[in-house]
Amino acid sequence: MRRWRRSAAVAIAGAGALALVLSGCTSQGTVSIDVPAQVDAPLPEATVTEMRDAVSAAITATGATGAIVGVWAPWSGTWISGVGTQGPGGAEVTDDLQFRAADVTGAMTCDAVYRLAADGRFALDDPITQWVSNVPGYEDITLRQLCDGTSGLASYTSSLDGLVRSNPDRVWNARELMAYGISKPRLNDPGVSFASSPTNFLLAGLAVERVTGESLADVITERVIDPLGLAATSLPGPAAATPGTSPLTGHWSQPNADGAYDCAQPTEFTTMSSSYGQAVSGAVTNIRDLGRYAQALATDALLPDDNDRFANPVPVAADQPTWFTAAGGAYQAGSLIGQFGSTPGYIVGAFADPATGMSVAVALNNSAGNENTGAWLAWQLAAIASKAPAAAGQTLPEAGLPWTADQMRDAITANAICAPPAG
Repeated sequence: MRRWRRSAAVAIAGAGALALVLSGCTSQGTVSIDVPAQVDAPLPEATVTEMRDAVSAAITATGATGAIVGVWAPWSGTWISGVGTQGPGGAEVTDDLQFRAADVTGAMTCDAVYRLAADGRFALDDPITQWVSNVPGYEDITLRQLCDGTSGLASYTSSLDGLVRSNPDRVWNARELMAYGISKPRLNDPGVSFASSPTNFLLAGLAVERVTGESLADVITERVIDPLGLAATSLPGPAAATPGTSPLTGHWSQPNADGAYDCAQPTEFTTMSSSYGQAVSGAVTNIRDLGRYAQALATDALLPDDNDRFANPVPVAADQPTWFTAAGGAYQAGSLIGQFGSTPGYIVGAFADPATGMSVAVALNNSAGNENTGAWLAWQLAAIASKAPAAAGQTLPEAGLPWTADQMRDAITANAICAPPAG
């Protein structure tokens, strides 16, 4: 939920398409995801070994104890696995555990925005003041700019994370959170440049509730979760709770006076009120749903064919590679589209290639580390998976990824808060 850290910039020196119909039928209908059919087989052992080593290194670097990962390479196979433990000396992580979806929730909020615009409920270029009350002076910001990340609004979380750590059960009012974001100086003029801010998704969620007269949880359920058949995904109520009945144990380690972390004993942080994340990071999911959602997001499965959600991406930052852009509540990295970020307890990333159908989803169970690790690890695994050999009767597609697995590994290592054990 923090801004992309510029100091942590990465050093960058055919099967036919078949419709994968997902379960889930509501008034919004069942949605199909048009990607190549998935080979029903595990990924080759050598590929899995390389990916497991990458995940283990990221666990160490972020001070986590475990992770859950899913990699789907339609031409080759699948790897879905828990890695590590729930805590120091704890039970092994299994692949069926639930966790907080972090900023992927924001992409779902923008799914709702774009679907409502497609239905004519409002226009993407409407000023936010038309749909969010008590924001005078913000007539120059549009709904589209909220999802594109070009509104210039500052973050509300930077002021409040300390309060959440000390009182995770507190239930937050969305307008109270909004006030912390809009009271700060603007990061830039609207439409000028990208600046990641959770306040964007928060206001987008308020606009959705205003135009529909429903809670954001109900709208996302009706227009995103149910049509995609995401059975393990929800936007929970505000009462403090773990993420699901079988959660991945979360951690949120804090540095000591010298800025160092106790990497042997990370601070557990699993139970909290989802009201702090709300439209930004409040959703709960599991790895299979997350990988499926990434495919739906990348292929625009929820929107009409003529939508322009990803048509005009903007650079994430001047010091970032030209292949790294943002639009429509998501990031575009080379041929991949997805989201990543952190929320107390977890670092998450999910990206998919709309052409090849390759999808990668990761969840690490400590939010203390650099949240960009959610992207770097997903991209590292994508680079490895893109070279997985084709199964019998399949053809290895051209991945076209403008980075290598080693470059992403180096980015994770360079920004580590914990080092591997000596020896």
